[in-house]
Amino acid sequence: MRSLLYIVILLTVTACSYSSPHPKVLDEAESMMQSNPSLALNKLNSVDVSEFRDSATMARWALLYSEAMVANRLSAPSDTIVNIAVDYYRQQNLTDQYQKASRLKELVLSSADADALATALYLQKEKEFFLYRERTRRQMYMFVAIFILLIAAGAVVWMRQRLKLQSLRNEALMAEASGFKSQIEASRSDVSRLEMKLHGLLDKRFSLIDSLCQTYYESQGTKSERKAIVDKVKSQIESARTDSFPEMEQAVNDCRDNILEKIKVSYPGIRHEDYMLLVFVASGLSTRTICLLLGESADVIYKRKSRLKSRLKESAEALNPDVMAIF
Repeated sequence: MRSLLYIVILLTVTACSYSSPHPKVLDEAESMMQSNPSLALNKLNSVDVSEFRDSATMARWALLYSEAMVANRLSAPSDTIVNIAVDYYRQQNLTDQYQKASRLKELVLSSADADALATALYLQKEKEFFLYRERTRRQMYMFVAIFILLIAAGAVVWMRQRLKLQSLRNEALMAEASGFKSQIEASRSDVSRLEMKLHGLLDKRFSLIDSLCQTYYESQGTKSERKAIVDKVKSQIESARTDSFPEMEQAVNDCRDNILEKIKVSYPGIRHEDYMLLVFVASGLSTRTICLLLGESADVIYKRKSRLKSRLKESAEALNPDVMAIF
């Protein structure tokens, strides 16, 4: 593709930089057409028209050549050369030149004198014109072929770019799908872990009921019935305050997106008693239950909750929505 582009640029520069001496010769022949038509014809015959670079120069030469033939009272063996001027000026809508070429066509064919040398030179110029026409035709084909090649090369480059972009999009989609897959797997893992934790909490919940029911069953109808039940309840409360506290803390973090860990970071100076209150509140325990677990009255618990809420609102401002959801 790059080599083809260099070739096109080289051909264009070469064509544009070509400087032909022919227009100067044509100017000289035109200037002496009236004063010395014979010399003007000789100058026009000295030009190799097969080397002309454009049709305008060719048409001007043909017009001057026909005029020189008429001025020298020479008859042309054919109308090939004068027709070059007639056809060109008609196509270009150059009325004055076209009318002049049409008049010369009638005169050059009706001139009485026929010179063998002039005829031979005329036929030579015809051959040169045919060579010019063939060369321009080949050049046109070449430029058309180059143009088609450029279009084809551009289409190939465009298709390659599209395929490359599509490949990049596919890779991005694959990466995104892989990310989604990882997220789904992580979510499944979290769900499985939460299910296990919920099952564990469910088992403990019913184990507590089972333990209380067994105590009641064993002591019902006896004098120690009430005392046994109270002692059992007290032991369960103490267990919840000490042994079960880490499990409650972990359950809150699991269900509330590690809210307790975030509060510790935002409010590192929180007291242990307030932290226990926070865990119990976040666990959804009632005020009476919290009173039993912390050994405080309801009024004290209400006041502590209010103060703790205010402190957290100031210290953990970024977590306000989550913190407020606890209270």
